[in-house]
Amino acid sequence: MRTALIDRRDFLRAAGAGFAAAMAPRAWAETLAADAVFATAFVKRDGGFGAAVLSEAGRILHTVDLPDRGHDVAFDPVSKRSVVFARQPGTFAVVFDHAGREKPLTIASIAGRHFFGHGVFSPDGALLYATENDFDNAAGVVGVYDAKAKFNRIGEFPTYGMGPHELLLLGDGRTLAIANGGIETHPDFGRAELNIATMKPSYTLVDRVTGDLIEKHELPPALHQLSIRHMDRDQAGVVWFGCQYRGPATDCPALVGRAARGKELELLEMPQDVLSGFRNYIGSVAANPAAGTVAVTSPEGNSLAVIDAASGRVVATRSLVEVCGLAPDNAGFMATTGAGEIVGGAGAQRSEPDYVWDNHMLRIAAGGSKAA
Repeated sequence: MRTALIDRRDFLRAAGAGFAAAMAPRAWAETLAADAVFATAFVKRDGGFGAAVLSEAGRILHTVDLPDRGHDVAFDPVSKRSVVFARQPGTFAVVFDHAGREKPLTIASIAGRHFFGHGVFSPDGALLYATENDFDNAAGVVGVYDAKAKFNRIGEFPTYGMGPHELLLLGDGRTLAIANGGIETHPDFGRAELNIATMKPSYTLVDRVTGDLIEKHELPPALHQLSIRHMDRDQAGVVWFGCQYRGPATDCPALVGRAARGKELELLEMPQDVLSGFRNYIGSVAANPAAGTVAVTSPEGNSLAVIDAASGRVVATRSLVEVCGLAPDNAGFMATTGAGEIVGGAGAQRSEPDYVWDNHMLRIAAGGSKAA
């Protein structure tokens, strides 16, 4: 699951006196009492770009500048550093610590590659894996970076599909689950999608050590325009995925599914009003293992839905303008919007009108070891 864990005392000790001095007393008190902090990218309405660390109450604790728009954040509980990836077809990722003690480090994609906005650390924090585009060959790859050597790129292996987006490390610490969106892009054409008529999304399991394909699952031919994009893992180890449909707007296919190892993909049936409210677009997926729920958001449909993980039944919905960022928060979820709103399960309800919150959010919770 996307939740990363860090001991609060370790976080504050690492942050140091400078971090405390830079915070207002109320924000510092909130951080001491919080069960978690949250990391997310943003766009400032004045044109700037960055990533922010938020308190559980939705207050901004720390920010780091980015050269362009960011997308998702990966956290390493070993080094206590985060990496925010550029939105596709971006060519940078920025490594930062949440206290701002060290100067951020920029990772540049190599020639012939660009980032797809997502990555994950190995369990020991030694390696960073990032989804990338080998755009001249229209093939997805996972770039491998040495986190102990200034994030030098040391290799790559295929995703066994086109247009990879989010990837997860499964509970065995070795298997990567990869959402191949199936869409061909090339930086010469910006974000234009070049193969809508022939796209072929897939979900693959890949051995991160050998680069070998373990499993590959494709959707039925009638759903070849249903791009698999974002994922999270529930308390039972089942991977939940959200899709974005590139077919006719009048269609209303299932957009949320789940994948269990060794089984075919399962698409969930939902009430028609909930499904149509997504407007064929799921922007983020997050699991809350403590509550046994999974939530999905649609910024296109201004919709958030909560699903019971065991039954697959929708148990709650909410309308929020341009909602997308999503992370578990106590028994519920924290969500952020393109309108600057921060709404949390712990009672947070704030507005930062100068900020356009980006697509994803990561919870960094008090605890000690990384979630299974």
